[in-house]
Amino acid sequence: MSATSAPARGDTLSAASGAIPAARRRRRLPFSPWHLVLIPASVALLFPFAWLLITSVETSPEALHFPPILIPHTIRFANYSDALSSAPFVHWLLNSAVVAVVTVLCNLVLCTLAGYAFARFRFLGRTALFAVIMATLMVPFQVTMIPWFVITKWLGVHVLAGVGINHIGALILPNAATAFGVFFMRQFFRTLPLEYEESARVDGASRLTVLIRIVLPLATPPLATLAALTFLDSWNNFLWPLIAVTSTNQMTLPLGLATFQGAHATNWPLLMAGNVMSLIPMLVVFFVAQRYFIRSVAATGLAGT
Repeated sequence: MSATSAPARGDTLSAASGAIPAARRRRRLPFSPWHLVLIPASVALLFPFAWLLITSVETSPEALHFPPILIPHTIRFANYSDALSSAPFVHWLLNSAVVAVVTVLCNLVLCTLAGYAFARFRFLGRTALFAVIMATLMVPFQVTMIPWFVITKWLGVHVLAGVGINHIGALILPNAATAFGVFFMRQFFRTLPLEYEESARVDGASRLTVLIRIVLPLATPPLATLAALTFLDSWNNFLWPLIAVTSTNQMTLPLGLATFQGAHATNWPLLMAGNVMSLIPMLVVFFVAQRYFIRSVAATGLAGT
């Protein structure tokens, strides 16, 4: 008994002595010291946004001054009204909203149906087809933009003019469904127990009824995450609208903001004011959907491929 009790007392004393410095460190610093790394990282990430806000309320001489003036002498909020009046800003904003909302709705419908089919249905060539879809994620846009342009132009001439070049539909159709959306929804559906669906099928429900009434109510986090990510990607898209749209009336907001930059001079305060106003919808979408991000990513990451 004495041989076994001595090490036990030693372990207790060592644990107590080790707990005292830890308690002292916790009393001095209420968080892990590794969290101190986040402070310079946060400053580095927030500094461009702070510079954006400061430049949006400066005068043109202050915006062009070097070194940069981080505390403007005169706060000029008129830059925002000037940005709205000097260009069809509201029209570009509406075009971006239409393109983003319709793209989100198309992705939610098409990616959900495709992801559910890959997760639940067994058909010939399912694995090969899914591998091909995943392989498209590794193809850069610079490779596919010319085929996109040719196909979109052909559809506008032979099928429907509204989806052709220089129309808003040309900005929606190529992004109506994405490989990432299909993969994201498939991974979530694979985490759902089959018992929910099998019991409904026994009661006579069809596959579509099971999907709408049972599966989709459980898929709120991944649907919200997919909607937010698709909205942000569509809202910030610049290169494809630059290729597919030539008319000022059909421009989206990122493409329209580029018109503030001239060949010889750029009105930086107006450009920054327009960028600040374009950030507001994205911030709203992010803060509304942020509580679904971690839950959905954690759920979709549990299932194997």
